[in-house]
Amino acid sequence: MSVAALYPWLKALHVAAAIAFAGGLLALSVFLAAAAAIPGSVPGAARVMRRWDRAVTTPAMLLVWAFGLALALSGHWFGETWLQAKLAIVVVLSGLHGVQSGYLRRLAGGAAVPSWRPAPFILLGILAIAVLAVAKP
Repeated sequence: MSVAALYPWLKALHVAAAIAFAGGLLALSVFLAAAAAIPGSVPGAARVMRRWDRAVTTPAMLLVWAFGLALALSGHWFGETWLQAKLAIVVVLSGLHGVQSGYLRRLAGGAAVPSWRPAPFILLGILAIAVLAVAKP
């Protein structure tokens, strides 16, 4: 099967994984903001959220990277400015996921978490990525 024949499937899988990753990233952000606002949050809820993060959000992030890199290679886009900007934003969002996962781990262990409200920045990043991917300016 040729790369051209695989392209629509790679793109569809990339978009599906991106939706799962973005949803998990936002859900985790909202959960951590609520946990910081409510003194004595229940670590049990954090453990449930952590299981979701490890079972869905983290694998989705890895799939976004894998399918995205495969698409970039097939399109020979690594020299394009729009892709470099998109990759920079994805690196930041992946880093935010790591920070949030660390906060979630601490919360599940019974520790307090600092006030955390990156949801507006996450939304802006997701919107910027969508514009860059579709418009390819």
